[in-house]
Amino acid sequence: MRLYHCEPMTQLKLFLLALGFYTRLPVPHKQDYSQLPQSTIFLPLVGWLIGALTASSCYLADLLWPTPVAVIMALSMGILLTGAFHEDGFADVCDGFGGGYDKTRILAIMKDSYIGVYGMVGLLLLFALKISLLSTQGQSAALFLLVGHSISRWPPLLLMRQYTYARVDNSKVGATVYKPSHQDLMFATATALLPMALLPPLCLLALVPVLIVNTLLGRYFYRHIGGYTGDCLGASQQIAEVVFYLSASALWTFI
Repeated sequence: MRLYHCEPMTQLKLFLLALGFYTRLPVPHKQDYSQLPQSTIFLPLVGWLIGALTASSCYLADLLWPTPVAVIMALSMGILLTGAFHEDGFADVCDGFGGGYDKTRILAIMKDSYIGVYGMVGLLLLFALKISLLSTQGQSAALFLLVGHSISRWPPLLLMRQYTYARVDNSKVGATVYKPSHQDLMFATATALLPMALLPPLCLLALVPVLIVNTLLGRYFYRHIGGYTGDCLGASQQIAEVVFYLSASALWTFI
């Protein structure tokens, strides 16, 4: 089933399915999880909603407290909304690739529910970068959050299109075993890029580093484990978000 062949009601069901799986937001209880793979195409749209809520919390908090406090509160809001879904994947990738010496060991470590030193250090550096970068933007931090959450949910879909799932056991892979069609990927791309219209045109250049880093990340995953896992996709989202903030904030000095 391809998105462009779906009726509007079916598309709505797929969006709600993605919303219920990738966030903690309430959705109708009766969901057909057999269609979860197709729902991943709505990840950027889910990013719109998470971005809007975190951006709103950042903007309102900035009216009362210093910008760093507002940014921390906004990031905390994002974690509450998503259940740290992507951050958990990022930490697992840090542990797996940091402590593993071959594919079998890397996959085993990533499957372990405990967080190790590599994962903890990775998360500390990740949030330090986010807080530092967004705190320098003042009231524009809310706008960066809105756009960043949508843009960063696009690169994982590019990895899913180019590579295959790395695990060969009977693990619960869910939405990760899916290769978006060309048309579905075009829809996701348009959805992800649309919020960029809120930023000055120069900020479009921030997409170049995001794509370059995601390409290198995909090659790194392929070289070490022959593809990707769900944790790899989560790491891709988090890394893309930080790279976007780095690039956009650098370009902002010329605006």
